[in-house]
Amino acid sequence: MTDLPELPRLARISDYPRYHAEHTPTRIALRFGEVAIPYGELVADVDRTARALLAHGVRPGDRVALLAAPRPEFVTTYLAAASIGAVWQGLNPSYTERELAYVLADSRPVFVLSAAPAHAPHASEALRNAMVRSGLTAAGVPLLDLHTDADAFTARAEDVSDAELRARQEAVDGQDPAMIVYTSGSTGEPKGALLRHAGLVRLGLVESRMWDLERPVVLCNLPINHIGCVGDLCGVPLVSGGTVVLREAFDAEQVLDDVAAFGITALFQVPTQLQRIAALPGFDSPRLNTLRMVGWGGSALPQDTLARFRARGCTLMSTYGLTEATFSVTYTDPDASDEVLLNTVGRPDPEIDVRLLGEDGTWLDGNTGEGEVCLRHPATMAGYLNRPEATAGAYTPDGWLRTGDIGRLRPDGNLVLIGRRSEMFKSGGYNVYPREVELVLESHDAVAAAAVVARPDPEFQEVGVAFVQPRPGATADAATLRAWATDHLARYKVPKEFVVLDQLPLLPVGKVDKAGLRARIASGADAAPTPSSTP
Repeated sequence: MTDLPELPRLARISDYPRYHAEHTPTRIALRFGEVAIPYGELVADVDRTARALLAHGVRPGDRVALLAAPRPEFVTTYLAAASIGAVWQGLNPSYTERELAYVLADSRPVFVLSAAPAHAPHASEALRNAMVRSGLTAAGVPLLDLHTDADAFTARAEDVSDAELRARQEAVDGQDPAMIVYTSGSTGEPKGALLRHAGLVRLGLVESRMWDLERPVVLCNLPINHIGCVGDLCGVPLVSGGTVVLREAFDAEQVLDDVAAFGITALFQVPTQLQRIAALPGFDSPRLNTLRMVGWGGSALPQDTLARFRARGCTLMSTYGLTEATFSVTYTDPDASDEVLLNTVGRPDPEIDVRLLGEDGTWLDGNTGEGEVCLRHPATMAGYLNRPEATAGAYTPDGWLRTGDIGRLRPDGNLVLIGRRSEMFKSGGYNVYPREVELVLESHDAVAAAAVVARPDPEFQEVGVAFVQPRPGATADAATLRAWATDHLARYKVPKEFVVLDQLPLLPVGKVDKAGLRARIASGADAAPTPSSTP
């Protein structure tokens, strides 16, 4: 690995832009279109925003919410709120009024800001209505539009002295929460995970070392309510003194233009985004020669996409983590083979304790066999907001964070994920993990992506339904897919139905919308006779 400059271990995530402003004030921290903001200016904006929040009555532990896409106001309000001990909350402009009302009613922010993007014209009205539905409007919680009222907001900054601001900032402890992220809610109502400064700092320090890039230039285009956006795409460059290139939405063609225009060196995206980027005609252009590291998480990257990025000479890296951990649990080695990248999520971070918990509730000896991945580190989440029972349930009695993911450790030390504990279903008395089935289907040359969900069955209790997205130009049919699965899986794991879709439905963060697929099954949209079979 490169001999990178040693980064200090500071207490708070908001300390790092200040550190770089003191040492390299003119280095560019943020880019947004034609706007370039150096570290010195960013920290001045953060302090001005922090004073304004204090003047409006924001106190330690209070939530401050912002509806926006990735743009400078997102970074500024996040760092400002966190720096004074408040808990910042990102609101996704693509959320419906109902979804916004739920998270607002749960988090009860004392101040709500908005900078709705042009591509989501409904967002401002949805937010106003959600404020009413959640009771925040009746409670007198302010809603301020930064597009029109930013000057009136920051004018209050003069009411707070530098001495008062510094005292508030220095009182914030590294174990205090800096932001709240709502989990997907695949097993119930979404819960607000309180993420500590220490966890966000650790994410930035460890991941910047793993990326092995000095002052990386990183494209940020994921929703701001997601740890991948705030932690990986913004946290890593801001901790290491790099540059964040902000884009309000993902556009594959725009990614190529941005790499060329801004000299982007690190591209960390979800696999579906990387597939679309690599499939573009201009992908082989020499304009992309600044790109040195490509990373992803959430699922495997298809072989042909791996090959295209590898041909460009990029270091390829897969990671595995979860919101509640804040930081990544595993990383693939920088020189990992295609086999490792396709079939594992890498080795556990040696600074994190990782163990496998058996189905009977006992630890697996020597990490042999399959079990739930559990980890232990003092910088994991501070808990779920207002949910002590859920917080207790997220940990084992002896303090290990339960990931809900079933995995096994290979002899070479790499972790293989088999499926989600919550997604596991029993078919004829046998445990079936959908991710194992999906990986087999995705290994077929005609399959770009697969998603397996369960449906009730009168004979076997539950059976699998596979939704498959073909590769461009390829044809996939149920009979072929069934034969492939039968050749590679035990009979009880083979899905009983195969549905071919032009495109799998995706959530805003790029992951497959399995809840939507379950609803599709429940509606009978793909009803078909189930072939006679015995699990």
